[in-house]
Amino acid sequence: MASLTLENVRKSFGPTEVIHGVDIDVKDGEFIVIVGPSGCGKSTLLRMVAGLETVTSGTVSIDGRVVNGVEPMDRDIAMVFQNYALYPHMSVFDNMAYGLKIAKTPKPEIEARVAQAAKMLQLEPYLQRRPRELSGGQRQRVAMGRAIVRKPAVFLFDEPLSNLDAKLRVQMRLEIKTLQRDLGVTSLYVTHDQVEAMTLADRMIVMNGGVADQIGAPLEVYANPQTAFVAGFIGSPPTNFLAPAMLGQSGDGQIGIRPEHVRLAPSGQLTARAAYSEALGAETLVHLRGPNGGLLTVRQDAGEPIPEEGAEVSLDWDVDREMRFGPDGRRA
Repeated sequence: MASLTLENVRKSFGPTEVIHGVDIDVKDGEFIVIVGPSGCGKSTLLRMVAGLETVTSGTVSIDGRVVNGVEPMDRDIAMVFQNYALYPHMSVFDNMAYGLKIAKTPKPEIEARVAQAAKMLQLEPYLQRRPRELSGGQRQRVAMGRAIVRKPAVFLFDEPLSNLDAKLRVQMRLEIKTLQRDLGVTSLYVTHDQVEAMTLADRMIVMNGGVADQIGAPLEVYANPQTAFVAGFIGSPPTNFLAPAMLGQSGDGQIGIRPEHVRLAPSGQLTARAAYSEALGAETLVHLRGPNGGLLTVRQDAGEPIPEEGAEVSLDWDVDREMRFGPDGRRA
């Protein structure tokens, strides 16, 4: 186990800077999720920690040791990839044991470590099978087992669940979180899925165009987004954004309101027209067109009246629920 520190880490490809100075101290045993849309720099940041990309400037330190010039194999990290990266001709046992064999670990220790990891991951019945004989979830368990047996200081996960179906992703999220807590290993996890970020992270880094827009605990980030980008990216359905002028107010910024904080009312602060609704069981999402034609969403409990398509409705909310952002997108 180890701490991990990034100090003003930057990455350029030729004249183009893609990571614009990221700082974070990751505590020993902490689970950090790096989340953001495609192209935001999250995987590049992870690969710099792994040593698969060079750091243009700044430092990456593992347990107090600067590792900028250290080869990946010497950084005491283990990485779990999106595509599993298993050897198809090897058994599950041999895939899990491969790194230990390369490191010339004694055979009895290899067998003990693999057996322990296989038991944790419920892979004992599959140790002699080939990857092609396994399901996607089982293959991902093998990839995690290969990382576990190395007993690394830091786990790195690069979108490990994106190839799995929705139901299996939910199951694997729980397994990864439970496993990480049991092992107590410092972990960095990259995903574009905000649900994964919210459910897995002790803290998350929300990346936007190579910048860490906000770092914090998931519920803190959700409740108090510091930029319009974070407010729009974290939360499903996303935040409603209104120009102050739509509410008869002056200013060039935006006002954000979460869908669960907006309600249909006999009279309110804004008039909109019902577009369509989504009945999701315990709740209903009512989608409306605002005065400027933009889409707005109201999240309400199932059973509450749903306006007919095309009906004009009034929207209301408590003013203290508003999030105000300046012209630069920062929280006002």
